[in-house]
Amino acid sequence: MDQLKQNINNEIARIKSLIEENKQLLSSSDNEEMRNLAQEEIVSLEKQLKDLNKSLDTVGTDYSNSVEEETTGVSINPNSIILEVRAGTGGDEAGIFAADLYRMYLRFAENNNFKSKEYFRSENPSGGLKTVTANIQGKGIYDLLKNESGVHRVQRVPVTESSGRIHTSTATIAILPEVKKINFEIRPEDIKWDFFRSGGAGGQNVNKVSTAVRLTHEPTGLVVECQEERTQGRNREKALEMLNSRIYEEMKQQQVGSVTELRSNQVGSGGRSEKIRTYNFPQDRLTDHRIKKNWHNLPSIMNGEINEILNL
Repeated sequence: MDQLKQNINNEIARIKSLIEENKQLLSSSDNEEMRNLAQEEIVSLEKQLKDLNKSLDTVGTDYSNSVEEETTGVSINPNSIILEVRAGTGGDEAGIFAADLYRMYLRFAENNNFKSKEYFRSENPSGGLKTVTANIQGKGIYDLLKNESGVHRVQRVPVTESSGRIHTSTATIAILPEVKKINFEIRPEDIKWDFFRSGGAGGQNVNKVSTAVRLTHEPTGLVVECQEERTQGRNREKALEMLNSRIYEEMKQQQVGSVTELRSNQVGSGGRSEKIRTYNFPQDRLTDHRIKKNWHNLPSIMNGEINEILNL
């Protein structure tokens, strides 16, 4: 327990040092964007400092009676996930950031000899991503990445910016487990099917006939899309599997026991609406706002070297 308090006190000292660095930057910089960024960092760091001071009061509290609620009757495959990356606010730069995050997770999978397979991709005119869905398979992959779900924020000068101004953009990550066994029912009459031609590479059959599938669960508004397989039938199967995973995740988020209890006006919210990380390129710092921790060397992180962040 004394060691835990010492660790917290060390983190408090480090946060105070970062606050002082940003205050010096605020007073010495002539760049308005950098001053605004430093002020925002000070506010964020002061909140972290407040939370850390509060946490000292809870050291030693007994949480042994706390249990994690799970949706009953569901079996998941811990070695397979569905990764969803969606551009958020920030226009073209948000799409570019979404593509960067997607590449980061693919490189992480490659570095760890995990298998990846893309199910669906939609790009914006600038070459960034609107949305992408992929499957990653590897031992314990769900436990490794499940805490990546949430809003990721970037602060940097976009490649599309000619005047050197720093922009703030976001992208949303969702990590969905592959559901192996379920006891909830999705009524066929609640599903709307759309079929369309795939827009990417994949052979003449993929691009000439309507093999891609878009599935909408009308009571909740959940939408999944799949264009990876060469036949419409296989894409239908994949889309249904993805819908099962999405509904299971929403049931966990909303803590309900049946599909009919899902609240459509809250679908897609819960933990994924929370800003969990900031990628601050001018200061070469990644901040996780949940555990109040920072890492440096963003080029390596964006190249998939996230083992330390994932506590591997």
